[in-house]
Amino acid sequence: MAQLPLAQVPADMQWDWQELGACRDRELSLFFHPVNARGRSRRDREAAAKSVCGSCVVRAECLDYAIRSREPYGVWGGLSEDEREAIFVTLPSIDSSREPGDGLRAVRDALGDIDLLAVTA
Repeated sequence: MAQLPLAQVPADMQWDWQELGACRDRELSLFFHPVNARGRSRRDREAAAKSVCGSCVVRAECLDYAIRSREPYGVWGGLSEDEREAIFVTLPSIDSSREPGDGLRAVRDALGDIDLLAVTA
């Protein structure tokens, strides 16, 4: 399944977790790469963004949101666009149920029993 052009935000989405995000006071450019960014600069930017996510108290909520909404851009919950895309292709149709926690279950199904507090590099 190709990435969708825009996130498909679940109707039951709660946003209060974003107030606690470690990324809250960071530059957006750290989490969203410039168009056509490649190579070392992209890898370095992603690694820096993931290090912020690694210490975030709402990383699980962020990652759950990103997977449930099929967020196509940026680093969310410590996973890059490409890492999330690998999970998206394993998910059922966009029309299927996306309950709270489904995103984290999809991550565990795709990547195994990962430690959500560990930085994904």
